[in-house]
Amino acid sequence: MSLTQAGMRGHAPKVKVTPAILRSNPEQAKYEKLWEIPDYRAVAPGEQLATSFLSIANPPRDVECIDFGCGTGRGALMLALVGGLRVTMIDFTANCLDQEVHQACETQPTRISFKRRDLTRMIPETAPYGYCCDVMEHIPTADVPTVLRNILASAEKVFFGISTEDDVMGARIGETLHLTVRPLAWWIEQIKAAGGVIHWSQNIEDRECLIFCSSWQDAGELVKTGVVNVSDETLQANVRANLEAGWKQITPWDTQAREAVILAGGPSMKGQAEEIRKLVAEGAAIFSVNGAYHWAHENGIQVGSQIVLDAREFNARFTRPIHPGTKSFLIASQCNPATLEGLPKESTFLWHSGLSDENEALAREKLGGFFFPVPGGSTVVLRAIPLLRLIGFRQVHVFGWDSCVFGDEHHAYSQPENDSQVTAPVTCGGKVFWCVPWHISQASEFRDLVKYLGDSFELAVYGDGLIAHMLKTGAAINRNAEGLPAS
Repeated sequence: MSLTQAGMRGHAPKVKVTPAILRSNPEQAKYEKLWEIPDYRAVAPGEQLATSFLSIANPPRDVECIDFGCGTGRGALMLALVGGLRVTMIDFTANCLDQEVHQACETQPTRISFKRRDLTRMIPETAPYGYCCDVMEHIPTADVPTVLRNILASAEKVFFGISTEDDVMGARIGETLHLTVRPLAWWIEQIKAAGGVIHWSQNIEDRECLIFCSSWQDAGELVKTGVVNVSDETLQANVRANLEAGWKQITPWDTQAREAVILAGGPSMKGQAEEIRKLVAEGAAIFSVNGAYHWAHENGIQVGSQIVLDAREFNARFTRPIHPGTKSFLIASQCNPATLEGLPKESTFLWHSGLSDENEALAREKLGGFFFPVPGGSTVVLRAIPLLRLIGFRQVHVFGWDSCVFGDEHHAYSQPENDSQVTAPVTCGGKVFWCVPWHISQASEFRDLVKYLGDSFELAVYGDGLIAHMLKTGAAINRNAEGLPAS
């Protein structure tokens, strides 16, 4: 499976673009007026710089390219005709394209197309290359960081052509068009702040600057830069306190025929309640993680066991109130002791997701030399699957394990601390998903989990999220390698 990720950007989660949303940009009306003036179409910097882009970026023929703020579209047409690229033009006005470009979109839709998009909002399209000429100087300075992040999140390598002098056409409608007139050095700093890496830049007679940059990275590289959400000292203190409190410990169980269900909390879970109830009726054991525990109760689904991994104190909310029918709580020893407060001693069990040398020695001392670490990744579901295998479950159904956002939803329920997290496009098997950093880390670690423990359990992941698509893509690759039909 191929998993690549666009570097983290500070833009809002993916939203559906509609004309009403586009009209909310106060700059749009200005340019709708300008495109009705023939003189404004006379010069198209994107057309003039097309050969420079092709020379500097050297994109292969037939590769996809996005023209950000395409204007007349003559620049995109040059890229399609001369460079052999497949170009998607985006602009926030509907009347910007020249007539011959309109015609090209109709006669050659696989080579050149147009989408109405506002660059101050998330851009759903992605491509290996981006082209942005005579655009950035028109952006209000306060919006420049957002627009740069959105562009760099949508195209892996981007060529910018930016004017560094005042405009001359705005007077025709009594407006200023170049709202951000800054030198090359300033633009380079802005691109770097947005996560871009500068590969080449040039000043042209102090009137224009050209920049070629990139921002995407492989998901594996992103995982290397991830950090734990609490300090090692806090983890160790939590483990010590919980071990000394005398809670019961998880131990291996015999393999059982009963199937298990994990409620993972992702947004797709909202549409799967009936399927979950069906498995409950058929006798499956229901396990929830984090806030999915309360969601299940609100949706009439009785959870047998609640699993918590997160070590932060405010996640004590995941274990109270205790809902009727809950038979056990499976709490990682690294959790803050507040998470265990008030839980029934007879049905609450500690499990260990990894211990320091000091705490491992303490565990062996307190537990008479026997404890059973649970392998897995950095998220609760990545640990829950091996945990269930430890207690005898081989067949596991997972609902809401999306590892991506759906529209502006990151969970099936409200979880405000995740509302401001940045999203970025992730490509898997040719399909793009929008993810926050921990989604990407989880997806990358899931590959390792399958590689090392995949033969020890049967896993069904429901929904249309990234994890489910990874499994479908991997299955299709294996079937193809074996010469079997795709489905």
